[in-house]
Amino acid sequence: MLKPPLSPEEMKREIVLTVRKNQLQDAYIRVVVTRGEGDLGLDPEKCPNASYFIIADKIELYPGEIYERGLEVVTVSTRRNPTFSLDPQVKSLNYLNNILAKIQGKKAGCIEAIMLNQEGWVLECTGDNIFIVENGTLVTPPTFVGVLDGITRNVVIELARQLGIPCSEEVFSCYRLYNADECFLTGTAAEIVPVVKIDDREIGSGKPGEITDRIKREFQKVTMQGTPVYET
Repeated sequence: MLKPPLSPEEMKREIVLTVRKNQLQDAYIRVVVTRGEGDLGLDPEKCPNASYFIIADKIELYPGEIYERGLEVVTVSTRRNPTFSLDPQVKSLNYLNNILAKIQGKKAGCIEAIMLNQEGWVLECTGDNIFIVENGTLVTPPTFVGVLDGITRNVVIELARQLGIPCSEEVFSCYRLYNADECFLTGTAAEIVPVVKIDDREIGSGKPGEITDRIKREFQKVTMQGTPVYET
């Protein structure tokens, strides 16, 4: 457990040292910043010194065959936390909302579930952002409806721009999900995951689509080369 603040270069060095210490070359990295040591109460002023720790490990969210044949998902009744209660742009470890949705999805026989907001609009899955393809155009929910502004989500949007694939951020309902030509999920650990069935309804041909495969191939090139798609 170390104490901030650190410069970006110092943080990079700590991450590299953590990966080396764990003898990893291809790893999932998570940096967690906490408010530091304190009592059991809720008052953050009781924790005067913040701290952080770095996790580096292997992670596999989905079996390998899922990327070839596609994933089946369900929508669940557990709604995403409203933005006025917890802003989704705060990347925290408060995953209780997501865990409850995950449990509901698994009880329905699916390893991933789609969550809606309080108004019934499609937001994201328990651990991934979601995209659909309509008439050759990528569509994903905008962040203002309660979506995490995921890094992989943004990389896909930029890759689509570079490939000449139209991409739009729009609010949409389950109706458009069911009638989409293609659907896929994005996430740091998941990367690009094709979805072929939602709520027992086949999406498009019932197989991973052409645009999904194209995006997945281009994303794999980026991750293998280690070159940034866009500057942060």
